[in-house]
Amino acid sequence: MDTETSMAPPTATRSRALATEAVHAGRDDLAALGLHAPPIDLSTTYPSYDARGEAERIDTFAATGAKLEGPPVYARLDNPTTARFETALARLEGAESAVAFASGMAALTAVLLARASAGLRHVVAVRPLYGCSDHLLGAGLLGTEVTWTDPAGIADAIRPDTGLVMVETPANPTLAEVDIRAIAHSCGSVPLLVDNTFATPVLQRPVEDGARIVLHSATKYLGGHGDVMGGVVACDEELAAGLRQIRFATGGVLHPMAGYLLLRGLATLPVRVRAASASAAELARRLTADPRIARVHYPKVGGAMVSFEVHGDPHRVISAVRLITPAVSLGSVDTLIQHPASISHRIVDEGDRRAAGVGNRLLRMSVGLEDVEDLWADLRQALDSSADGVPQEVHDRGDVHPDALPEPVAG
Repeated sequence: MDTETSMAPPTATRSRALATEAVHAGRDDLAALGLHAPPIDLSTTYPSYDARGEAERIDTFAATGAKLEGPPVYARLDNPTTARFETALARLEGAESAVAFASGMAALTAVLLARASAGLRHVVAVRPLYGCSDHLLGAGLLGTEVTWTDPAGIADAIRPDTGLVMVETPANPTLAEVDIRAIAHSCGSVPLLVDNTFATPVLQRPVEDGARIVLHSATKYLGGHGDVMGGVVACDEELAAGLRQIRFATGGVLHPMAGYLLLRGLATLPVRVRAASASAAELARRLTADPRIARVHYPKVGGAMVSFEVHGDPHRVISAVRLITPAVSLGSVDTLIQHPASISHRIVDEGDRRAAGVGNRLLRMSVGLEDVEDLWADLRQALDSSADGVPQEVHDRGDVHPDALPEPVAG
């Protein structure tokens, strides 16, 4: 039905709390449709007996990238279920629009292609970033050129052909943070892209601090259950129009079932993030006091991610956990742990990796919704295993940086 193709804003005039938006955004029309759960539209194509009218609508889309008015045409152009997720995420981030993709990397690729199509192929970026984001920029796979800098050097690194400044805060995997408002000021007229995957709109809304583009690997906290892959960009409508054109041309569309699951995930996002963050903060406190730990990283903004560097063998920790799952990815209801130098950031040059703080003793943990005492018990026994063979004087010293120790032997 036609009402499924356009998500109108809510009729309420006052702003709604984040928890309320998380539950109702993208669903405001359901009661009027006689529905409670959002429908899943799995159609790949849609019938039309007006070929001339369809031609006019397709011409309009090709020229402007604007959302189609009226019924859908083809799944690569738009999908009603995915559109609900886009509407909801845009509202949670405080952006005009959002465009969903098959993965977070597909979303970043679309942004880079959209800027390159305007002749703006240069990117200024701050490390650390997610390893594949780092690789995509550094390898020049899309014909882009990157200048790596620290936050203080952004203004000087911008050139006439700079199309984008990119930061991730808290960063993957060190959880390093940057001042979004200050960086946005340094960018001038160049759009600032903030990867907000770790914080989510529950903890920070970069648009409010001057960012023009907010990127999410929706696979992580937005989905929240480790069973859906997707990416999304929240931005102004001008950029969104270009991203829709890129998505149509390249085919990086989000499957409607994934759109449904992501919309459902948003409903519990505030509850999940706050509960997991409370456990993560407690685990960070206990790890800081543990003599087997050399350094703990936990962001000021909070969140459910904890990174820590061990005195012993990090590979033994990975192999010894029993309740915690040793796996890549993050943001699920269950706790995951991984060794970034071996997996998520392996593709980054070792020198660049170490310079960004991703050492061989660093472990990254995504804290889930289990009881914190059970998680701590599992961590303690895994850390006991990692400490075997480490000299006692190392246990007694809290100032030894793990990279000053010999490289661990994988076990």
